[in-house]
Amino acid sequence: MLDLDFNVRRIEQVILDGPAALMARDLMSPYIWREADGRWGIMVRAVVRPGEELTDTGVIWAGWSDDGLRFTMLDRPSIAPGPDDHDAGGVEDPTVVGRDDGYVVYYTGVLADHAHGELAYATGPSLDKLTKRGVALASSKSEGNTKEATVDRTPDGRWRLFYEYAADQASRIGMAVGADVAGPWEEQPTPFMPREQSWDDWHLSTGPLLTDDPARPVMFYNGATRDARWRIGWVAFDADYTRVVARGIEPLVTPPPVDDRSATDIAFAASVVVANGAIWLYYSLEDRRLARALIRRS
Repeated sequence: MLDLDFNVRRIEQVILDGPAALMARDLMSPYIWREADGRWGIMVRAVVRPGEELTDTGVIWAGWSDDGLRFTMLDRPSIAPGPDDHDAGGVEDPTVVGRDDGYVVYYTGVLADHAHGELAYATGPSLDKLTKRGVALASSKSEGNTKEATVDRTPDGRWRLFYEYAADQASRIGMAVGADVAGPWEEQPTPFMPREQSWDDWHLSTGPLLTDDPARPVMFYNGATRDARWRIGWVAFDADYTRVVARGIEPLVTPPPVDDRSATDIAFAASVVVANGAIWLYYSLEDRRLARALIRRS
């Protein structure tokens, strides 16, 4: 295995300023990136708080920042549920890909039952002018509830898509390669699996890719035990993602301790940005608030 490690140097709260309809919700899945002009963009899932009427499983809001820490949000959601059936129950887990003609946004579309969904996408010239395009990767009998997209481009210009799916009462990570945004997709071998007697022995979910060294890409993935206590770890691959070359033994990020064992106990990675040599990992805590960690690579 490769001699590689990561550790957390500092943790900061990510703050959003926005309209009342957004601020009345809890926040998850912060996808953050930097534009060529230095601005920091965000798309985030806003969810109904526990105890309130469940109108949807999420709406997706966008905004901008000068420092990557405090964001000014748009007046209205960029992606909302419906009217089509595939996302009538909610929209979740945004992943943003910038292109010359604007943006591609992968997201999870949830059916009206608020339980089942699949990976959808929207495109547009700006974050406030997105058009839904339908399903990007459908669920199947063997790979249910496709969601949580992570994207990397291959050297020949194709799209490499990592995604979470449900199998055997657990979450798993799949990988596919396609010619364009919505495929058609060619399934690849499973990139990595849970480890026995470990903090990630049952569930795995996709996290962001650190690709500043293309010969050694790293995923900050999400892992959990059977009771779904999620933590953030890391795994490194060879250049073609055919082999794991290093993997952290312990979680990189854990949520703060809680007194009540029934409380939501989750840290879940969503995006990573390299800025001026610093690695910033963005994640949600307890499915309600946002944070970022300054990561050191050694």
